[in-house]
Amino acid sequence: MQIAFIDGLIILAYLALTIVIGFWLSKRASRNQQSYFLGGNALPWYMLGLSNASGMFDISGTMWLVTGMFVYGMKSVWIPWLWPVFNQVFLMVFLSQWLRRSQKTTGAEWIMFRFGRGTGAKLSHGVVVIFALVSCLGFLAYGFIGLGKFVEIFIPWEVVSGYVPFTLSPEFVPHFYGIVFTLFAVFYAILGGMTSIVWADVLQFSIMTAAAIIIAIIAMTKLAAMELAVPMGWMDIFFGSRLDLDWTRIIPEVNAKIESDGYELFSAFFMMMVFKGIFVSLAGPAPNYDMQKILSTKSPAEAAKMSGFVSIVLMPARYLMIAGFTVLGLLFYDQLDLIGGGTIDFEQILPSAINQFVPVGLMGLLLAGLLAAFMSTFAGTLNAAQAYVSNDLFLRYVKPDASPRQIMITNYTVGIVVVLVSIYLGIMAKDVNQVLQLIVSALWGSYVASNVLKWYWWRFNSMGYFVGMVFGFIGSGLPLMYPKLLEALFPGFAADIRILYFFPIIMLFALMGCLLGTYLGRPTEEETLIDFYQKTRPWGFWGPIRDKVLAQNPTFQPNRNFWRDMGNIVVGTIAQTALVAAPMYLVLMQAVPLLLSLVVTLICGLILYRTWWQRLED
Repeated sequence: MQIAFIDGLIILAYLALTIVIGFWLSKRASRNQQSYFLGGNALPWYMLGLSNASGMFDISGTMWLVTGMFVYGMKSVWIPWLWPVFNQVFLMVFLSQWLRRSQKTTGAEWIMFRFGRGTGAKLSHGVVVIFALVSCLGFLAYGFIGLGKFVEIFIPWEVVSGYVPFTLSPEFVPHFYGIVFTLFAVFYAILGGMTSIVWADVLQFSIMTAAAIIIAIIAMTKLAAMELAVPMGWMDIFFGSRLDLDWTRIIPEVNAKIESDGYELFSAFFMMMVFKGIFVSLAGPAPNYDMQKILSTKSPAEAAKMSGFVSIVLMPARYLMIAGFTVLGLLFYDQLDLIGGGTIDFEQILPSAINQFVPVGLMGLLLAGLLAAFMSTFAGTLNAAQAYVSNDLFLRYVKPDASPRQIMITNYTVGIVVVLVSIYLGIMAKDVNQVLQLIVSALWGSYVASNVLKWYWWRFNSMGYFVGMVFGFIGSGLPLMYPKLLEALFPGFAADIRILYFFPIIMLFALMGCLLGTYLGRPTEEETLIDFYQKTRPWGFWGPIRDKVLAQNPTFQPNRNFWRDMGNIVVGTIAQTALVAAPMYLVLMQAVPLLLSLVVTLICGLILYRTWWQRLED
């Protein structure tokens, strides 16, 4: 399908607005490093929350979630716990406040705040910088190709080829589209820094929300005149030991999808997902755009509000769109073009449904919104990469006494170089894919144990952090070095989820490294620990340091909120899940479950208002 002229104008208007935002905010961003990377810590928490939500409203994730709801129905509410989606609740309840109290610019700077400046701290600082840069490059390299493939569906190369002075082979058309739209994100991100990114994200999220509401209305209108053909249990949010969804008499091919996903033993899958999710959430945010938004808030209390606001605005809007496209896909399945490579590709439901059902005018709005979602994530990731190179490498090791002008030139240069490297890696993806996948997977697997212990155990030191990351790297790299390992360990599980069941083994490797490094390495300087504990005020195993702080300052109030925080996490996770279910039930026109979801959300909200909001402090 080729987009109409009016749709093209809408997309161009959106792109022009991003350029205006970049120019408009460039002067404010150039004041200093804090203004460029953190918006001068002057942005309201609700704008940062909208910005963060916009970054999470991405194309590939939305396509995956539409596929999940199509196949698993209301039980797909639980599948995003793989990420885990409830990590935002942990951030909201206590971790965002703890992180913001550091008053640092990046996660690598925070490592020095926690561990001091010895050899182990420098090694830990280095591994965090590597983690952040590889993660950013990995996303930037491959994200824009996915965007290009999506755009190619709606703007065939034949339409464009007559207006460009060169020819392209078909395999590089997605790269071309990806680069074109990436350049707009690069422009406003590099020119205006965090402030520009946040303002552009607010615009982008507004577009996405409007598109989501219209898609939901279209789907509900169609559903009112037709009957939805789904298997028994598809409308049920709860589950037993097995999934028990049988599509044989409706769309038999879906059964093969369920088998390949490996979710049939749903209780076992759910328990392992929760186990992994709790530890990932306790580790705090990874050094990416999410962490940068937290560090950009005005105060620790506003950091907590921002993290909570993300779920409130993201879940209803995103799931209105997901449920809308799912319903359209189910009602008109026989009209969708889902064949890719000779087989059915259920992830084509989203673009195929857009092609089939979205009218002229709304098509441009929706495509602008989906492009905006990509550009939001891209710009935030680029800003994080710039911060780590500029703050943690250039200003620390190359030119600590750089002038404001030199710093801004460095920021611009680093941004351009990072984008050029990522584009090169994307174009050469066939050659570097295995290497990058190995590094990114291993780094993410190594992250959890070290980053849990750094918050909650006083004796954990910098060598423990570094060795734990290295051991975790080795443990998570084993399946990639020995491809048959997971099949041998978990022969009864689908290939796609074996790595989930391998997670405890990775944790064990990393924990061994953490303990080995901690007890063989030199303890962290007492002054560093006292400074960290007084400023951050964490709960956990901090008894000896707490006693020293109280001896120096008897008026100090230790954090005794562990049980209250744990209760708020449970209540917050229930509320977040109800916020996911409510828009799905609305589009499906299931009145009773919708009412129950709203009541649960309201009750949880009232509880959190008393036990969390009213008790927030800096």
